[in-house]
Amino acid sequence: MDVSVSQTADDNIKAGKSGLLLVSDNYDAFAVRVLAARSAVRTLDLMYYLWHDDHTGRLLLQEVFRAAERGVRVRMLLDDVNPRKNDAAYWALNNHPNIELKLFNPSGIRSGRIMRGVEVLLRLFALTRRMHNKAWIADDRFAIVGGRNVGDAYFDAAETNFQDLDMLLMGPAVQQTAAIFDAFWACEESKPIKTLGSATEHEQVKRFEVNESETESKFLNGIGDRGSVVEFIAASNDVHWVEGVRVISDPPEKVRGWRRRSWLMKELRPIIQSTRKCLEIVSPYFIPGKRGSAMLLDLVGAGVDVSVLTNSLAATDVAAVHGAYANYRKRLLRKGVKLFELQPFSRQPSISVFGSKGASLHTKAFTVDDRTGFVGSFNFDPRSVSLNSEMGVLFEDAKLVAELRDRFQSEVSPEASYRLELKHNVLHWHGCDGGKMQDFTDEPEAGFYRRILAGLVRYLPIESQL
Repeated sequence: MDVSVSQTADDNIKAGKSGLLLVSDNYDAFAVRVLAARSAVRTLDLMYYLWHDDHTGRLLLQEVFRAAERGVRVRMLLDDVNPRKNDAAYWALNNHPNIELKLFNPSGIRSGRIMRGVEVLLRLFALTRRMHNKAWIADDRFAIVGGRNVGDAYFDAAETNFQDLDMLLMGPAVQQTAAIFDAFWACEESKPIKTLGSATEHEQVKRFEVNESETESKFLNGIGDRGSVVEFIAASNDVHWVEGVRVISDPPEKVRGWRRRSWLMKELRPIIQSTRKCLEIVSPYFIPGKRGSAMLLDLVGAGVDVSVLTNSLAATDVAAVHGAYANYRKRLLRKGVKLFELQPFSRQPSISVFGSKGASLHTKAFTVDDRTGFVGSFNFDPRSVSLNSEMGVLFEDAKLVAELRDRFQSEVSPEASYRLELKHNVLHWHGCDGGKMQDFTDEPEAGFYRRILAGLVRYLPIESQL
């Protein structure tokens, strides 16, 4: 353990400052979760929208199980949107005396695709309201908050991977994160798995024991000599100690549908509207709506430089969202908003209408001038505003904002993104392909069926559900 790092952290925490470290690399994001689990000695609290049953998902479950074996009290809160065929893994975890697992807004029918489908239809508007929060909290000493779920695509273990961003937190910001977790853990929408049906006989925890091949995984070996979160921090040398930090969240009751209130957006809107020089937004799923468009255009009218980075149609798998976003492009460009669309990492990732696992851009962040930044789970779309619960880290620190802005500039470069332009009411996409600048007048690199699907959605009255 690096004593100087620990002493610096202790001194800053005593002064009321929170430590913030951006985690952009996908391997680092996996490593810091493993190290946080291994460093835990008392508690490990985890809340996630998606926890995939794939290679990295199972490896992280094994780290959670090993923490419980050491006597760490583990609480896991997962949204019931998770793509599992049954609850066997949930029961196996929950059967450990040191692990308690709850599901958020669960379906009442736990087996049988047909009956579960019927329930979805009967409870359509209730079941589309999800907990989109993401937090990994160890001993109330460290917390990881941001855009990443748990699964191969978030840690560079899939064919098509997400470009995402987390924030490692220390100090008072960790307690704020823990308070959000406790509120969701205690709410009536969070149901213990044991109340949702009977366990299959003698569900075993053997599935979480580590075998040799998994121990030799490149993801575990990639952690290298970093034996703790403190050593991970010391190796990065990029911690920002900040006084003005708030971890903010929608309350759990948002998903009940009582009075459609956009709690988190009410916190963020005044901050965005306070921009005087430059607003930079990164949102993989961007549907500003009439009110959001008006806010951005008002800022442009006041002389603010407004830039937005989102997915291109070729990069995203969420054709429905892209189709709705496309309705706003010309108006925003005509009034002076700068739009950028990330080029695809792979040329033709698989596509689904409402899924998210194939998209290349997954970061949710924004900066206001050179003073304020936000990193979290919040997309600029109707689902994040009105349906899902969301959370994130809001901070004021010029150096950390500069770090985010440097990332933004690299992401909107011609080699990484298309810059959109409107000429004679025709959209143009400018980007660099093979070292040469290209000018496209149709959705670049997007296949025929992808364009048809996005085009159909543009005329369907479903924007409020996207």
